[in-house]
Formats: sequence, structure tokens, C-alpha cells
Amino acid sequence: MDKVQQRQAIKQFIADWTGRGDEKQDAQNFWRQFLQKVFGVEDPEKAISFEYKVKNDQTNTTIFIDAYIHDTHVLIEQKSFGVNLKKGYQQSDGSFLSPFQQARRYAGLLPHNMNPRWIVVCNFQEFHIHNMNQPNAEPEIVKLADLEKEYTRLEFLVDVGNENLKKEMEISIKAGEIVGVLYDALYKQYKDPDSEKAQKSLNALCVRLVFCFYAEDADIFGKRLMFHDYMKRRGASNARQALIDLFRVLDQKPEDRDPYLDDDLAAFPYVNGGLFSDENIEIPRITDEIFNLMLRNASEDFDWSEISPTIFGAVFESTLNPETRRKGGMHYTSIENIHKVIDPLFLDDLKQEFENIKSIAVTKTRKAKLEAFHSKLASLMFLDPAAGSGNFLTETYLSLRRLENELISLESGGQIVLGLAANPIKVSIMQFYGIEINDFAVTVAKTALWIAESQMMKETENIVHMPLQFLPLKTNATIVEGNSLRIDWNDVVPRQKLNYIMGNPPFVGARWMSKTQKTDVIDIFGSSWKGVGDLDYVCCWYKKAADYIKGTQVRCALVSTNSITQGGSVANLWKPLFSDGVHIDFAYRTFRWDSEASLKAQVHCVIIGFSVAPTSKNLRIYDGGQKRKARNINGYLIDAENVFIDSRNKPICDVPTIAMGNQPIDDGNYLFTKSEMLEFVAKEPNSEKYFMPWYGSHEFINRAPRYCLWLGNCTPDALRKMPNCLKRVNAVRAYRQQSQRASTIKLADRPTRFQTENMPKGHYICIPEVSSERRRYVPMGYMDDSVLCSNKLRLMPEATLYHFGILQSNVHMAWMRSVCGRLKSDYDYSIKIVYNNFPWPTPTEAQKAKIERTAQGILDARALYPDSSLADLYDELTMPPELRTAHQRNDRAVMEAYGMSIKDTTESTCVAELMRMYQKLTQKQP
Repeated sequence: MDKVQQRQAIKQFIADWTGRGDEKQDAQNFWRQFLQKVFGVEDPEKAISFEYKVKNDQTNTTIFIDAYIHDTHVLIEQKSFGVNLKKGYQQSDGSFLSPFQQARRYAGLLPHNMNPRWIVVCNFQEFHIHNMNQPNAEPEIVKLADLEKEYTRLEFLVDVGNENLKKEMEISIKAGEIVGVLYDALYKQYKDPDSEKAQKSLNALCVRLVFCFYAEDADIFGKRLMFHDYMKRRGASNARQALIDLFRVLDQKPEDRDPYLDDDLAAFPYVNGGLFSDENIEIPRITDEIFNLMLRNASEDFDWSEISPTIFGAVFESTLNPETRRKGGMHYTSIENIHKVIDPLFLDDLKQEFENIKSIAVTKTRKAKLEAFHSKLASLMFLDPAAGSGNFLTETYLSLRRLENELISLESGGQIVLGLAANPIKVSIMQFYGIEINDFAVTVAKTALWIAESQMMKETENIVHMPLQFLPLKTNATIVEGNSLRIDWNDVVPRQKLNYIMGNPPFVGARWMSKTQKTDVIDIFGSSWKGVGDLDYVCCWYKKAADYIKGTQVRCALVSTNSITQGGSVANLWKPLFSDGVHIDFAYRTFRWDSEASLKAQVHCVIIGFSVAPTSKNLRIYDGGQKRKARNINGYLIDAENVFIDSRNKPICDVPTIAMGNQPIDDGNYLFTKSEMLEFVAKEPNSEKYFMPWYGSHEFINRAPRYCLWLGNCTPDALRKMPNCLKRVNAVRAYRQQSQRASTIKLADRPTRFQTENMPKGHYICIPEVSSERRRYVPMGYMDDSVLCSNKLRLMPEATLYHFGILQSNVHMAWMRSVCGRLKSDYDYSIKIVYNNFPWPTPTEAQKAKIERTAQGILDARALYPDSSLADLYDELTMPPELRTAHQRNDRAVMEAYGMSIKDTTESTCVAELMRMYQKLTQKQP
């Protein structure tokens, strides 16, 4: 089905289903037609299962999922025309669930290998798309009426992945494995393999061998298996000298070579490019094992011509020691994730410009525009200041060359006459610049770009039906070896020449940096920069880029850990940068960043596009698969004004203060499991009355207390009669005396007391410091003075039901999710950032009373399940219907107190309103 036929089919589908649809009678027909007409699925019955049966073992009932697409792991919940997809509807168990919540409950009953990647909720007129990597994010919405222009946003339904890309990926990873085995075998032959010379030689040798394997398979040498046949004739006993001779010849022009060379050596072309120029690399003895690996595994049994240079560059680099990779903070990037950076940065605009030019009806105008566009492609300059194995540069080069090849195809096909040049290729790897601290990665990056150049030249040859000469290498990307933070980027490429900066700088947290990295941070920011000690290493690239691009049109996009858009980091980094003229052009909110390396690196990242150039009218926020236009993107990656939530010692509103619980600094001597406590009491019966239940975040959420031996109020006389307790006290005293902190050493004089003591009388609210992001609500609750709470709980004494209702509401949760810090992806509830800055509403007496009732409703619903922990109660699958309904009622009551529309308010608009309130509150304060 071509594009014209597809659009006609979509138009007909829209006409057929506008204004109608019954979930029982029409759902299956609707989805069959959808797959067939919109995406050309020939046999939709094989692609989608209807009324998919699952068993709920808890209730011993059978549930039928409306539809499930197996290949793409999509669960579909279908509702009738006119059903509000955001509203909660009463279920058979009495709970009120929205269609998405209903589908999510069903998803929990599926086997692990069928966990949905997407949940789609539909009412025949709207498709609400939920990305299950971000289950609490707002859904992406596609309307039936807009399907003709928006259908690509639903391609995930049928897109099992580009088969060519999958094949390239498999081949590239296999190539990396071959290199790894060869690398290990060669390593063993060096006399001092861990010396700097041996390491550099081994890396260079592997790169040269890979180039030879690729060159003989891609016809660069002129004949398939040319390297293989040459080495085979020399034999294993002469293999080392054969490599030395070959590498020397590959670096010599034909006119400079020994005229008496053997014919098989003289047949190799001159490579150039510096790849074979160093004759001082150390080549070890080639054993029979290595010889067979080279000839059989790497040459005879494997075709290198179809590797993806982008993927292979990263996998090739993985032959380095894994510990080295971790210390350097390097992460290897999938092609999909690279495009999350380069597409919104420049590639989407280039593709759109090209499409607009192709649609010009006037031939002369179209020709002129295409010529100008071709020149534009060849003029763009790119810098990756943390280049690694060059995968961002390589994929960008490939993307530009694909555009250029399409343009050349128009020319050579006779549709548009531009005047075919002898070599129509204008885009060059000389347009690409990089900085990388690892010498091996620099070589890999250059080699990956050469391989990319070779592959794209082959594609051009197939278009123009004429041979194009690849060797000798005439172009070279400028990849500079060195510390990017200590190099003047203008020495690599003058900023006036540059168009784009992109990359994936090292992920090293503020508390995990080496001394050298900490020095880099101080050098970049200066010691007087507020909060400089709390900045992650990646922040240096933002600051250095911001300084470099001043007064230019250069636009940047960097991948970072999400910590730089959370908690105190936002004010520390973005407030000064914004004041210096930087603004955010587009952003990907938190998502999981996967790698292609054999050791998977999974971190939670953001992508931030920024510049000092005039603000684009096309600001975009990508969140959970959804793209939204924005008026302004602030440091929290929210469509709101540039608000900065600074650390605050007291609440911004007139509400009770909260503080962390008790911090013993006891080396664990006062903390016991239940069995340990019982064993201790059996030995020391008098100690029983000094034990109290002990709760931290984990213990509180899971209703599994430990026990604390609290001797702070124990009299000296009583303590002297308990020798086992005295041993614990002495151990605590000794532990504190060994500390490097003066305050802890001083505390050794009071060994029965805690460093921080917070023991409120009566009832108080507990807030876990850390809670899973998969929970819609951070579970809070009441405790009393019969227990002790650790510093992992935040305590609010003098708290009322009104306070509890506000804190447990979706409004407070939205604020918390946006401004809190994270531990990995878990919420880190900060007193000084989250609570003290939260804008409370000013409710009427009636609204306040209503919130008190709905807050009590939450507690009452929990009380119905006395044997269930908060972890059980707030699991999306097992959350009781009474509790869910109670929360929904509380949410509505709180939103009414804020004057927010329940129907129209999304989480992002809610946070934007809270930030406006915060601005007003801070402006009032002196």
C-alpha cells in the first residue's frame, strides 16, 4: 500500500467510524479495519487477539482483555462511543476505576513475558496511549478526526522494529563478540599486557584488524577474502611478520613502495588517513589459536560489510575492561536513543524542509531550492564534546548522507535535473568534530566514520550507476584526544563555524566523582558558584557549552541523568545559566536509557536541547511517548515560567514544620530484628522495657518494624545492672570516637543518646523519605509515641486530618514528582525542597471540612485491611477498591480547594499552576 492509497484508506476509516461505536458489538471489527486500512496489515486476525482470557487467582475468576497485540505487547481497553476515558466507573467489586486503571489491573494478571509495553484505551473517537515505562505519566491522545495526519503516532501498534536495523544490530553485536575473543587471545601474548605501551598497541592492532576484515568484505581492498588469502599463504608461523609487512604497505603510496614487493602485497591499495602510520606499535607472537580466530572466525565465517558502524563502534569499545568503562562513566547508546537527540535538534527540520522543496510544482524553483539544500547539508558542522566511540557523530553522518542520497536519486532519476557531477557527494566526515579522553575510543570513532563513509558511498554508487573511489582516504573527522573540560573547544572547531553540539557526557554523580573530576567541576564553575559541591559531573558540559555558544546561533542537545532537573540541582545549575541567556528549546522528560553493549547500562535520563539563539516558536516537551508544544520550558522540564525551588528552612505557608526522625550514629548496635531482640532479652531480661519498635521508610511501608534499644532515659544504676547493654554502649562510644567528624566524636561522650532525636508526643504524620515511583501516591500515615522513627521518615507533629488530606492528594503528589530528587527512579522526599516550598490552598471552611472527611475516608479504607501493609495497599494491582475510591474523592476535594477544574487539569498543568502560586508566595516574602 503506497502513501496515496494509505491516506485514502485512512479517510474512509475516519468516515466509517465517526460518531459511533459500541464496545460489545463493534470493537473487534473496528480494530480489524484499523490495522488493515491504516497500517496495511494483511491478516489482522493473526496480529491481534480479542477477548484474551486471563485468570485472577485471588478471586478465582476469569477476566477477558478486550484485545492484545502479541508482537508489540500492546493491551487494548475498548469503550463505547461517548465514554469519558478519564472518568472512574464503578466495577463489580464496588471500586471506581478509570478505563486505564482497569486495564492496568488486567495487565498485572498477565504472565511476565506478556507485560504490556503500551496500554491503549479507546472510545472509537480517541486513542489514549499509555507508555508503561512511565505508567504515571499523562497519556498521549490521538483523535480519530486527526488520524490522517497523526497516524504515525500509532505506528508502535504494528512496528516490531525495523528488520534491517535488527539485522545490523545482531551482526554488529556478533562482530563485537569476535573482537572480544580476539582481543583476549592477543592480550595473553604480550609480555607486559597491562603496560601503557602494550595497551595502546593492542587497541591499535585490533582496530587495524577490524578495518582489514571490513575492507575485504566490502570490496574496499578490491577482492573478497583478500586479507584472508594473504595471511593464509604466509601461514601461522610467519603471521606476525606478515602483519608488520602489510601494515607498512597499506600506509605507502604505490610510487613509494619497494618495487620488488611480492605481488600479493603490492595488490593492496594505499589506505591513508593515519590508521596504519605508526610502525612502532607492538605486535605480539601470533599463535595457532589466534591465527585460526583471524582466518576462520573473523574472516571466513563472518561478513563484516553489513555491520552498523554506529552500533559496532560502541560494541567494539566494549572490548575495554568493564571497570574502566564504569570509572569513565561511559554508556553505550542505541540508535533509537541517538535519534531522540538528533531528530528534534536538527534532523526533523531538515526532513521537513526537504519535503517542502520536493512538493514545489515549479521545476526551476524546485531545482534551485534543491541545489541550495544540498549545499546546506554539506555546510553543517557538528561537535560531540564527549564523543566516546563516535556513535552520535556516525549516526548523524549516516542520516545526512541518506538525505543526500535521496536528493541524488532525484537528480539521477531524471525527475529533476541538477547537472550530475563526477562525484555527486558533498556531505563529508570532515563536517564532524569530537573530543574524547580515551585514545582507543578516538581511533574507534574515526574508524566507525570511515566504515559509514564506505557504506554510504556504496549506496550512492547504486543510485548513480558509476564507481566512486573510496581509497585512499581523502577525508578525516577531527576527533581530538583529551579532557573535554580542559580543552578550548574553539581550538577544535571555531564556534563561528559550528551549527550543533550534541552528545552523551559521562554520568558521574556529585558524591561519586574522582579527585580529578572534582577539580574539573571547580575549574569550570568556580568555587564561588552556589551549590558547586552538589553538581553532577555532566553539569560541566552544560556550563562549558553555554560559555562556548555565546553570541552564536549554535544549538545544543545533551543527554544527562535526570538528577539535573530535580531537587536542589535545578536552582544550582539552571538559575545561573538562564540568567546568562540560556533557554531550553526541547526536552525529553525522564525515561530509561538503554545501551547496546553486552553489559547493559540502564539509567534514568533526560535530554535537554538548549541555546542562546532566539527562542524557537516550536518548543517541545517529550514525555512518556507524547510530544507537547510548550510556551516555555523551565529547569524542571515543565511548561511553566522559570521558577526555581530553592532549599528553604521553613515552610513557605503557615503549616506545621516537619523534621526527620531519629539518627542514632550507632554502627547498628542499637537496632535489632525481632528474633535478635528476643534472643537479647532472653540473655538480659531487664532490657525488655527499653526496646521500642523502630520504623524507617522500608519498615513503615512494609509494616515490618525492627526494634531499637533506647537507653537514652535509662538511669546509670539500671544500666550498670545490664552488662550486655553496657557492651553495646561501649561499642557505640568506640565507633563514634573513630569518626572523622568533630560532631560525632563529641557525641561519643553521650553514647546512650542519638545524634538527632525527634520523638513527638501523641499522634503525628509519617512521610517516607524514599518511595517507589510506580506508586501513584507516596503512602503516608499516622504513628504515635509508642514507636521510634528513623531519619528515613519525615515527621509532622500537631498534624490534622486536613494536613493529611492535602499531603496525600494527587496535587501534592504532582508537585513532589516534579521537584523532588530521585534515588535511581524512586522518589526522594526532601523537607527543604518538596515540603517547605509547597503552596498550600486557602480553602473555605466548607472545603476544609470536606477534605477532613475525605482524608478520614482514606484511613477508614485502610483500616478495612488490618493485615495488609502500605506496600500491599498501594500496589496498583492489589489496591483495594474502597481505598482507590477514597483517594479519588480526596483528590477531587483538594482540587476544588485549589480552584482547579477536575475535568481539564492534567498533572503538568497542575504543576504549572502550583509554580505560579509559588512565584506569588516568594514575591511577597522579604
